[in-house]
Amino acid sequence: MLKNLPKTSLRRRLSNWTALGFITLAALIVTVPLFLILGTVVVRGLGTFNWAFLTQIPKPIGEEGGGMGNAILGSVLLLGFASLIGVPLGIGAGIFLAEYGRNRFGNIVRFTADVLNGVPSVVIGMTTWALVVVPQGHFSLISGSVALGIMMIPVISRTTEEVLLLVPQSIREAALGLGIPKWRTILSVVLRSASAGIVTSVMLAFARIAGESAPLMFTAFGNEFWSSSPNQPVAALPLQIYKYAIQPYEQAHAQAWTAALVLISMIVLTVVFVRFIVGRGVIKGAR
Repeated sequence: MLKNLPKTSLRRRLSNWTALGFITLAALIVTVPLFLILGTVVVRGLGTFNWAFLTQIPKPIGEEGGGMGNAILGSVLLLGFASLIGVPLGIGAGIFLAEYGRNRFGNIVRFTADVLNGVPSVVIGMTTWALVVVPQGHFSLISGSVALGIMMIPVISRTTEEVLLLVPQSIREAALGLGIPKWRTILSVVLRSASAGIVTSVMLAFARIAGESAPLMFTAFGNEFWSSSPNQPVAALPLQIYKYAIQPYEQAHAQAWTAALVLISMIVLTVVFVRFIVGRGVIKGAR
């Protein structure tokens, strides 16, 4: 019977090929700039990349050697503390919006998250300076983490809400029909079903704040020495990149490129590691 079916007309085949060509072109337009950026950073950053760069503090311009070990440590601490602030609050807000937010208060929270997501990072830094740095009386790792954590919340909350809404309502009804309380249904069934999307939202927020320098100028401020105290100024890779990029020395520019390479590598490795861990957990849970 299949042999008797009419052949697809030439017009439809041309339309299909044209649409496929535009889709492929759009994919290339999105992909090519990314690889150009990564290629440029790798080529320029490998020149001064060595073990000393990862383990030593900066040296004055003109002296050989030195690195950004303190900035790498500071970035790890800042991102870690910011995640402790932003991830629980963002996921919690997303759960509220998806499961309990179909009312006026939910609309207010949703609108606030959208507005906060569009606020420039420098404004968030200035606000954190007024609310945290001024009462403390000094710059600190804590204030920088608060600024970055605030930036994570709207991204995670709105994305988490959309991901949770994609979970079929029948799954919730089945769990409730078995006598499982609603709070347990949300935590054990709905969140588990949407775990991959939630992890993606966290990684998007993590990648966004990892390269921010403007809010850190008003909060963490920077430090030329080793510092891991929560109540002291701390160095960070974005701050060091900005500081070195505006200097009129080739040595500083070379180290700025290497710092950019290290920062991108940190983001990529973190995303791959988290996805690997979550993927293994999801597979084991499914089995």
